[in-house]
Amino acid sequence: MTLFEKIIARQIPAKIAFEDDRYIVIHDIEPQAPVHVLVIPKKVIPTINDITPEDTDLVGGMFLTASKVMASLGHTDYRTVFNCGAGAQQTVFHLHLHCLAGRKFTWPPG
Repeated sequence: MTLFEKIIARQIPAKIAFEDDRYIVIHDIEPQAPVHVLVIPKKVIPTINDITPEDTDLVGGMFLTASKVMASLGHTDYRTVFNCGAGAQQTVFHLHLHCLAGRKFTWPPG
């Protein structure tokens, strides 16, 4: 069971920003910006490489959820990031979208 599954099951506490039947949005415990939340589908999908055509609506909904949550936190300018695989710094193998705001971002992200 992944860390996020344990959070969804309320076996581990988290600061929840939003939740519905498909997603939970939590504040990152190691924030990389003043605002750093994770949009997590309740369906377990380990990585972007594991997304199937049947997941199209679910993954698209992650961005709609991100927009709603970030607006509720007072941000319309923010960065979204998916990490895919250990080499890209994915540490929890349950698909999640990072949403970061509240500081200036540079490119490339590094």
